[in-house]
Amino acid sequence: MSVQRTLHHFPLDPASRQVRLVLGEKRLPFSEVQVRYWERPKELTRLNPSGLIPVLIETADGGARLTLCEGRAILDHLEETAPEPSLLGREAAERAEARRLLSWFDRKFEFEAGGYILHEKMEKRLLGLGAPELANLRQGREGLKNHLHYMEGLLETREWLAGKRLSLADFAGAAHLSVIDYFGDVPWGDFPGVKTWYMKLKSRPCFRPLLTDRWPGLTPARHYDDLDF
Repeated sequence: MSVQRTLHHFPLDPASRQVRLVLGEKRLPFSEVQVRYWERPKELTRLNPSGLIPVLIETADGGARLTLCEGRAILDHLEETAPEPSLLGREAAERAEARRLLSWFDRKFEFEAGGYILHEKMEKRLLGLGAPELANLRQGREGLKNHLHYMEGLLETREWLAGKRLSLADFAGAAHLSVIDYFGDVPWGDFPGVKTWYMKLKSRPCFRPLLTDRWPGLTPARHYDDLDF
């Protein structure tokens, strides 16, 4: 049975990017609808009452339609319905670690680093709220360095963040960092292990569409789409 997929997303949203990466890695074709979520369009709230992205619509041959709302629910569904390649690991310990780090990036990283930087660098521009507040940027960048130190430590003993295999943890980390890198705020030179890890991810076919993302009024850093940055 074939399934048609439509992803409602915003190109510079970390949760949306996680889903795009996983769809690409699992080679699941999909069409896209880019959503200006900050305007709370009625079509989005009809699909997801919370008004949050991403939303994935799956339509089967017979017309049956499934609406999946928000990142974690979509990732779990894709792992269940398209289990190869597995992105949670083959061993129980690796799967548990992948889930832990997935939550780490979506909660702790977002709260301590990404949320500050992206609100000041991106959301304020989209909402017309004026210039970034330097105090918030400093706090976000300090939080970012703390998380990069943590990732550097993990990668000293692991090939990938959760262990021996590429997992959802890597795609979560790369999705969050890639949007910050769009604005040039990742100090790659201070974290060679994380930079090497990110370069491996950046060179995967599933990552290439992200490197072409652009949004009017939001210009990426010069190195953003450079594989050998």
